[in-house]
Amino acid sequence: MVPSQLTPDSFAAYPAQAREVATGHLERLQFLPLSFVPLLLRELIGYDYRFPTERRDLDRQFQYLASLNPDQFQQSVGAFNKLRLTAELEKTDWVNNPAVFTEQLTAHLWASHQIDAFRAAAVDYINKVNAAFPDEPIATHRLGIAVIGQGVKTTEYRLFRKLRPHGTYFTGVRAGKGVATLLSAVAKRAEQYPTRYGHWYIDGGASAASPPGVAQVSYAALSPARAALQTRMQKTYEASVFDPEAFRTMLAQTKPAEIGLDTSEGRPDAVLNRYQLSLLTEGSGTQVFATTFVQWAVREALRRAQPLTLLARFAPRQREQQMNELLIETTRKPELDAQGSLIDADMGAYYHWLNQWRLPDAENSRFLVWFEDHAEAVAIGPGFDKGKRSSSQTDLAGLISKLT
Repeated sequence: MVPSQLTPDSFAAYPAQAREVATGHLERLQFLPLSFVPLLLRELIGYDYRFPTERRDLDRQFQYLASLNPDQFQQSVGAFNKLRLTAELEKTDWVNNPAVFTEQLTAHLWASHQIDAFRAAAVDYINKVNAAFPDEPIATHRLGIAVIGQGVKTTEYRLFRKLRPHGTYFTGVRAGKGVATLLSAVAKRAEQYPTRYGHWYIDGGASAASPPGVAQVSYAALSPARAALQTRMQKTYEASVFDPEAFRTMLAQTKPAEIGLDTSEGRPDAVLNRYQLSLLTEGSGTQVFATTFVQWAVREALRRAQPLTLLARFAPRQREQQMNELLIETTRKPELDAQGSLIDADMGAYYHWLNQWRLPDAENSRFLVWFEDHAEAVAIGPGFDKGKRSSSQTDLAGLISKLT
């Protein structure tokens, strides 16, 4: 099948909103190159479960394509037309399984030495879309908060070595109510700047009660889903011949209901549940390591939802073992590695800041990382000198108020 053969019936299996968007822009889809349209459909097929920012980006692409006259249209996608594809790719059900097509296309582009040309075409296309429909100003500056070191009494590890050059390192922080103080700051921002999926609280353990208007994700709360997925992973891992590709395909094809996640249309948490499913099936180690789960959850939330506020609290992960031991569900309590988790979380906080910095209006964003129940923290943002160390006594509440 080629794009010119698309009809409204081609999208019969799509969720309602995705089907409406596809059929509404059918004429443009029919004229897009085969090397391009399945990649667009890969994002579109999940439209009903996308975050508002993701829907906005898809809508902008269709608005851009619709705004072009025939010559402009061919110029914008002409580089994709030059790519050489195989007959096997045309036979793929790229309408209903665009993700499978994308994997096969990527392998073909690498093998045929066309990957650089494809990347150049994709970058040029996205730049044109962004130029035609630039981002609107955000309601307020972004704020990222990372809490690390839960359960660690003392450590000789030199914390925040990658973040200190970018802000002020405090060694006299009075914790006060600790995490509750930070949650209160998140709640205040959610009340002042209400927006769906604009404020997040991600916890690597059992999270505290989430304030209204704040999207909450908890590693502990997903224990039943993780256990169900680990059982499926274990069966594939113990097969007579272990096939890594089959293992990956099994994860990609896992349905929400198969691990106990309800993502039926109309549920207020359907979008968030789909996001949680992706964390467990697309991330490496997110099923068994709490620190990896938080790091990946933060990365994906920032990339996909682009929130104004994100509080991430790292918790101790279990000690590393052989994969088959990690995947076996037992009744015994896993042995935790608090010191190793602290190092993981310290790097995770740095990646949190990096991924936040990649978002629009980065120069006005703020960031705080705090060693939980200890006196060490780093604050980054306007008003905080880079590379400075301060030993003066500072309340955590006062510190976060300067960032909000």
